Amino acid sequence: MEKTVSEAIAYRRSVRVYKNKSIDSEKVKQCLVNASLAPTSSNLQLWEFYHITNEVISSKIAEACLNQSAAKSAQQLVVVVVRKDLWRKRAKANIEFLKKIYDKEGLTDSELKRKKMAINYYGKLIPTIYNDFFGILGFIKFIIFQIIGFFKPVYRQTRLSDMRIVAHKSAGLAAENFMISMSAIGYDTCPMEGSDTLRIKQILKLPRHAEINMVISCGIRELKGIYGPRFRIPFDEVYYRI
Repeated sequence: MEKTVSEAIAYRRSVRVYKNKSIDSEKVKQCLVNASLAPTSSNLQLWEFYHITNEVISSKIAEACLNQSAAKSAQQLVVVVVRKDLWRKRAKANIEFLKKIYDKEGLTDSELKRKKMAINYYGKLIPTIYNDFFGILGFIKFIIFQIIGFFKPVYRQTRLSDMRIVAHKSAGLAAENFMISMSAIGYDTCPMEGSDTLRIKQILKLPRHAEINMVISCGIRELKGIYGPRFRIPFDEVYYRI
């Protein structure tokens, strides 16, 4: 029986050794569908998910993951990729979706206003934020917004590095959706950052501007694959009620 959200979160551990037991690729794929439903900045969905089931490719990815046991013993692998370079395409897709859902007669003034605001958001504001030229435009925008910020609240994350962080945060949210979904059906995962990301890009034949967010190994846990009891800083030390 599938676990509740709280049960899935409690069950999830970073598993370093998996059983030599196959897992259902279609179930993993459905967990990736759940990943794609994660919240994402401006609904741009600047992510891609590479589901590795081919043993030869898995072996190459494991080697690029520094031969970690979590990668070598995995039954399948998922590579979460950030595609900030696709912002124009994804903004256009949002505009087309908005035009479609508002393509009806008798729209109220409120609906017409909402349609105009949303289309302007993707057609004007998103290009203003995401357009850059070797980081120069982003820095200029950063200075301008810092000055405006003296007089009123303003969005300040406009540099190239800021937008990379935004895209990676969204991809991280999707990865968490995936891992909790896997946990809910009794499958295990381990998010791995220790890897040669350039080699992984080459193995997957990714374009230059694509960035590896993380590699996630998948399988069914061996008891020795969990390295001891879970440790967390006491909640009172990290929780602040204002």
